[in-house]
Amino acid sequence: MSTDNLGTASLRLERDGPIAWCVIDRPHARNALTPAMYFGIKRAVRLVNTDPDLRALIITGTDDPFAPGGDLGGRYEPGDEHVPEGLTHETLPFMAIRDSVAPVISAVNGICQAGGLLIAMMSDVAVVSERATFRVPELLRGIVDATYAAVLPAHVGMAQARDLLLSARKIDAAEALRIGLVSRMVPHEQLRAAALEAAREVLQTAPEARAHVKRMLNENYRPVDYQTMFWSLQYSGEPREGMRAFMEKRQPNWIPEGL
Repeated sequence: MSTDNLGTASLRLERDGPIAWCVIDRPHARNALTPAMYFGIKRAVRLVNTDPDLRALIITGTDDPFAPGGDLGGRYEPGDEHVPEGLTHETLPFMAIRDSVAPVISAVNGICQAGGLLIAMMSDVAVVSERATFRVPELLRGIVDATYAAVLPAHVGMAQARDLLLSARKIDAAEALRIGLVSRMVPHEQLRAAALEAAREVLQTAPEARAHVKRMLNENYRPVDYQTMFWSLQYSGEPREGMRAFMEKRQPNWIPEGL
């Protein structure tokens, strides 16, 4: 195996024949994704679509978490390449994963929330460990997540999407499989082999025809209202209060007294 630089030491790109593994490796922060990491995953997707030696990408995590979402402090690690645009829709990898001609598989090894869950959902196949857990916690932090609003109903239906988004409750792998949030669940020790098998299965299909079918499937998603999302992040007080409350380990001020 050889490795490629993705702009941050918190991601590893490992080549295994025609398949690349993008390994999320920031254990001291529970694999929380920095802006450089989000952009690095986008770079990994671009790599498998342009490198003639690569045909598919598998994204996975280290230790217990897959990815709990973005680092709420927006921090960089030493040596990270700074993303010029900051954390904007140009930095985020979700649409690049969705539109990738090369197959993208998520091997979800553990906690999978927020941006981490969007990575899994936008992958062609999400293979998850029986130990994995899932959550859409953005509204707990006052964040208007336009991507979830656009794509989650297409995966699980409107009733389940409302439940997951508005309650921000945590679900286990069995429920995620049952409602259609993910497509395959396996025993934890079989996750790597199952992800490789999923990649091999998808690579059996004709790439040009597959790309057309993916485009047709993606038409089931609503347009993503990034304008409202990033306006809210910049000007609304709720994301700031939500992030402060999270960092200070207290309830945000919008929760009613006595609840």
